Amino acid sequence: MNQFGHKDLLGLQELRPDEINLILDTAEPMKEVLGREIKKVPTLRGRVIVTLFYEASTRTRTSFELAAKYMGADTVSISVATSSVQKGESLGDTARTIEVMGADAIIIRHSATGAPHLLAKLLNARVINAGDGSHEHPTQALLDLFTIREKKGGIAGLKVAILGDVAHSRVARSNIWGLTKLGAEVRLVGPPTLIPPEIEQLGVSVFHDWRRGLKDVDVINVLRIQLERQQRGLFPSIREYTRLFGLDEDKLQAARPDVLVLHPGPVNRGVEISPGVQDGSHSAINEQVTNGVAVRMALLYLLLSGGEQSDLSA
Repeated sequence: MNQFGHKDLLGLQELRPDEINLILDTAEPMKEVLGREIKKVPTLRGRVIVTLFYEASTRTRTSFELAAKYMGADTVSISVATSSVQKGESLGDTARTIEVMGADAIIIRHSATGAPHLLAKLLNARVINAGDGSHEHPTQALLDLFTIREKKGGIAGLKVAILGDVAHSRVARSNIWGLTKLGAEVRLVGPPTLIPPEIEQLGVSVFHDWRRGLKDVDVINVLRIQLERQQRGLFPSIREYTRLFGLDEDKLQAARPDVLVLHPGPVNRGVEISPGVQDGSHSAINEQVTNGVAVRMALLYLLLSGGEQSDLSA
């Protein structure tokens, strides 16, 4: 078993705080690699990594593929729309076929909750969850944690507000697990129809009034309105939602003066966040994307190299 102690990364719910911190610590030298003129190290030379996405993605898929290539691995991207899935092939058979072709790791995004967990039981290859249903999106939460720690110097004791469509957000669930395990106070802020019932059992506070929810917070993580997952009638209109819960300069005043603003992307500009806040001095949205590559490099390193000391020189 590798230093990380897990064959797969399926979610943050099952990770200990020290395991989360190991990934974040490992991402620091990986980000240094990204700052070099030649972004290439031989750490995973000879490894084969496959991305298998049953849902659309730009940031996650591209950052995983770049992370793998920067570390010397070979990558293959499976387009489900043109694969044997369209002929009726099951998820398990598709994954087994990929594995016997020599894949060392399969990165999967699927609309069904638990799909990565199923593959982890079937395969010897490493399985990484790139988002399953409305369950978890662990690598997005890890890059959020990395960004917070980098900007704030730590996570324990911070007040973090997760603002918006929590009910349909796998990002929110992974962030809740990660933030609470690392000692942050987590607030969920949004309309009652977009906050799951009884979610306080996860150790968070719920606010339907943004003034109370955002008061004196250190970090605001703004969630995308996921219209593709929602039923109709969860709020009166986009304009009404933006007025009540869209993060703009006025709402930002409720938070601490040095508040950090995050967003997992893609951004519905002018809906859940105003252009002024998105492009303003408090925003680390673009840096999150860079950090996502570093975090995914760290994760591939820990899962596939055994976590031993490797040559990170170009």
